[in-house]
Formats: sequence, structure tokens, C-alpha cells
Amino acid sequence: MADLADMFRFPQPDIQEFFRTYAVTGFTVSTDEQRIAVSTNLSGRYNVWGLDLPNTYPYPLTYVDQTPQALKFDPQGRYILVGFDHDGDENTQLYVIAPSGGALTPIRTFEGRRHYFTALSKDGNRVYYTSDKENHSFMNGYVYDLETGEERTLYEGQDTTTELVAVAPDESSFVTAKSYANTFIVPFLHVGEDVRPITPDPTIVHSIHDLAYLDNGRVVLTTNFSSDSAYLASYDITTEKFEQLWAQPGVDLSGMAVHESTGTVYVIASQGVQDRLFAYSLKTGVTEEVDVPVAVIEGLHVGASGTVYLLGRSDVDPFNLYRKPLGGSWESLTNNRVMGTEPFDLSHAEVEHYQSFDGLEIEALWFPANPLTRNGYTVVWPHGGPQSSERKMFRPFFQYLTSRGYNVWAPNFRGSSNYGAKFMQMVNGDWGHGPRRDMVESMEWLIREGKADRDKLFLVGGSYGGYMSLLLHGRHAEYFQAVVDIFGPSNLFTFIDSVPDSWKPAMTIWVGHPEKDKDRLTADSPITYLDGMTKPMFVVQGANDPRVVKAESDQIVEALRSRGVEVEYLVFPDEGHGFSKKENEIEAYRRIVEFLDKHRK
Repeated sequence: MADLADMFRFPQPDIQEFFRTYAVTGFTVSTDEQRIAVSTNLSGRYNVWGLDLPNTYPYPLTYVDQTPQALKFDPQGRYILVGFDHDGDENTQLYVIAPSGGALTPIRTFEGRRHYFTALSKDGNRVYYTSDKENHSFMNGYVYDLETGEERTLYEGQDTTTELVAVAPDESSFVTAKSYANTFIVPFLHVGEDVRPITPDPTIVHSIHDLAYLDNGRVVLTTNFSSDSAYLASYDITTEKFEQLWAQPGVDLSGMAVHESTGTVYVIASQGVQDRLFAYSLKTGVTEEVDVPVAVIEGLHVGASGTVYLLGRSDVDPFNLYRKPLGGSWESLTNNRVMGTEPFDLSHAEVEHYQSFDGLEIEALWFPANPLTRNGYTVVWPHGGPQSSERKMFRPFFQYLTSRGYNVWAPNFRGSSNYGAKFMQMVNGDWGHGPRRDMVESMEWLIREGKADRDKLFLVGGSYGGYMSLLLHGRHAEYFQAVVDIFGPSNLFTFIDSVPDSWKPAMTIWVGHPEKDKDRLTADSPITYLDGMTKPMFVVQGANDPRVVKAESDQIVEALRSRGVEVEYLVFPDEGHGFSKKENEIEAYRRIVEFLDKHRK
């Protein structure tokens, strides 16, 4: 009898298998820890889905096919709060739905404006949030009473974008964060009319990464005040004492979850391309590392029971939810995986290091092509942000590329996050020189090491990575066979002018001043180098993108086409800065890989 393995020759996974993995962008746990609500595109469109514990089979709670931007169970179980934008416009409106799901009931809406949810009162009767509805550039904080329908303005933002970040359990105080740049975010405590900084000196450039109340008299936070790496600190509201509690040398502490009854703070430690989790005891000062089942932690919550809930992913594992009871082991609540594959079929990220043009050490990830389909070509991927980083996290696009025979190279150039404050600040006011040269040196390193051929490189990037793809194309076209730009800025002057109002106060530090920095912004704008853009291009854009507006892509496409350059242009009328609809995501990346295949020699 013939072996069944010989009888059935199953096809290799195609783009559907990789991209039909679902994403989870956030979750919330009910007070009794019997239910979880998640923001996911399980059906191909984003909605809120529910999981009953211990039975974890998911079921839909909304049917609006839009991406949830906020999600929180009412402490008394009467409703679920959720925020939705529309087709990626990022103008989040706040609603409630019944505990069993269904139609949306608006609670805070304002056409064309944003609402950032912060907290619910302990009884669930009041909603705290930030909005740009009355203060477009600096934003205000509000509290809305669900019972009476009355709203009160907590503060009016001044000087720069100001966001409400935490509220005391008894609502006697709250904390705001004034954002001067991504690397300069200062927390302030508000008690009645008294407003004072939580960190010792608000004029020193530093940031907070997360902040939470321990009780009505004390907050904990992760901050890099007077340090290159972020550490865990506390602030006593009565004594006004700021105190460093625990630091992990060379590691940035970021997100937190507090278990009040045991006095435990769970802290995410981000080190380059991977995360770790630690439990710090406020009672003893002892810190213990907690093993986690993922490489990158995307969400963290601790329930009253002491159970820790975690959302994360790894290089070959998509988004999944896990929980760890107090004193127990991790258990998976979801089983999201790539259809038709085993983990060994996928490309595991390899960590590499190289020295850039000025001796700065850069970390990068190398995703090797599948040996059975290897075609010798490498896709160079400058990440977005720019103050973000490429990490050991599942990307359907990377795995699809490697399955089709492409290597993927993703350097964390200067300005990337998780390498300390000084490294991250290097991109402020230098979008197009240092990071660009880091990228060029990374390609030279690949070639010297024999990992890539000089005449077999493609360039693909999105957002800031799209900008860098355009800039590298204009200034270093000789490296590439073809270039893909996914919603990247093409002109820094028009980009600065067109970003959302609440971004504008930070643009001078982050990018530059249109008049004072005119020469540098001109030199760093891809549109300056049209004559150098000689290779075939593919450009992808969302029509509703509020961060990099469609005009950024329009102008580069029109200018290149007028010069006779081959440019394919794909615009999605129902997308913003990214893909909220699975069919659009699949079409975009299928077209991109077809474009790359077409331009292989």
C-alpha cells in the first residue's frame, strides 16, 4: 500500500496562509476574570471579540468592521467601553456596548476629532479621556459622567501636546504627560489647583514609558530621568519624594502591571530585539525574572487574583494570549498559527551586529530564505517609526518573502528604540543623514560577509521606512534592482505641515523647523533627489492616512512618472496608515512580491 505522505503532495503555503493569521491589537480582562475582550481581525475585519474563561472559544461582540482603539470592561459588568475610528482616519470616537455585544451606543463623539481613553472610575460611572475637540494642538482632559451626562474639563493643554495618563483610585488626583518629542515626555501631578512635576526637573530631556497609581498617595513609573536606560521609580504624593526603585543595566524598562494586594509590579524590560519580564516586590525590593512564552510582549495585565495576562508574539509565532495564575505556569488562551506549516518551516530571526560609518554599533535581524526556494535576492527593510525598532516578532510579510526565496535584512539604525535614550535621540533633527548612512553601511557589511550579492538587493519600507526607501533610492539607487515605498513621506516640508494638529508641537525637535532648518530639510527630503530615482518603483498609500497624507505619495509618483520612471501606484480608498482590512493587506503584499519577482534578473 502506498504511503499517504507519497500519495498527497500538499502545496507550499501561499500568501493566504501567512496573512490569514490574525492580529490582536489589544485586550481587556473583566473584574471577575471570567471574560476577556480582544481587538482582533479574526474574521478579516477588525472587531471586538470575546473569550469566556476557562472556555476560550472566541465569539464576536461587534460587527462594525473597524479597528478598536480603546477597550475596557465596566468594573460592575454593565457594559464594555470601546473606541473606533473610521477606515484608518484615527479620529477615535467612544462608545459602549452591552456585555453580550451588539450595536454601539455613542458616549463621546465629535466629528473629525480624536478621543483618547484613559480610565474608568472604580464604580464605572465616569469616563476619563483626552481629546483635541476643543484644543486642536495641545488637547484637553475631560471626565464624563455616564449617569448624569455631565462633562467637566480637567485641564486645558498649554505649550505642547498634553495627555491624561492616569487617575487616582479615589479620583482625588490625576497625572498628565506633556510631550515635547517622543524622547521628551514629562509627567505632572494635578491635585486640585496644584500642578507639579513628578520627575525632579521638567527642563531636563527625559521621558516616561509607563505610569500607574499604587494607591491614592503613590505612583510608580518607568522613566529615564538622568539615565540612558529607563528604570522603575516611585513618587510619593504627600512628601513629593521621587525615588528610583530598580534598574536593569543596559535594559529599558517600559510597560507595567501592578498587583496591589501583593505589592508586586510586573515590568517589561526591552533589550534590543527582545523583551523580558520581571516581578519587583515593593515590600522587599527583590526582583525576580519571569520566564515568558514570547519574544516580544505587546500587552500586560494582572488581575485581582494575581493571574498575569500577556499578549505577545515571536519571530515564527503570531499574536497569542497567555495567562499565568499566581504561583502557576503559563497557559495559552489562543492558538494562532500559520496554516500548513510547522515552526521549523518558517524563518527564524538571526541577530547580527555591525559597525557603522562612525564606529557606532548597530544591531540587525537577518531572516534567511527557505533553502528549498532560495533565489539569491535580499529584501532590505528599513523599519518605521523612526523611533521604533525591528524585533523578533512575527511579520506575515517577512515569512511570505522567505518562503518565496528572499532573504530579509532589517537593521535597527540610530534612532531606534530599546537601545537607550542617547541612541534613540540620534534621529531627532537628523532624519536623512545618520540613519541613511547606517543603512548604506549595513548593505556593504552584508556584501562583505557574503550574505548578499551587490546586484541582488531590493528595498522595501513603510512609514519612516517608506521615507528611507525613497531617500536611499534617490541617493544610492546603484544598490537596488527596484524599490517599494509604503505610505512614506516624500517631502519633509509638506510632511511637517500636514501631520495631525496634536503632532505639530513636537515636529521642530523631531524633524526640524521649516525656516530655521531649511537647508537640512531640503537635503533630507527625498523629493530633492528625483533625478537619482532611476529604478522601478511600487508605491502603496491609504487615502485616509492622517499621518502621511496621500499628497506625499501623489507628488513623488507624479514627479517620477513625468521623468519616465516606471512607477506602479496602489491606493486603498478605505485605509489609513496601515491595513485594517485583511483583503487589502493581502492584495498589497501580493502585488509587492509580484513586483519584486518581475524585477529579478
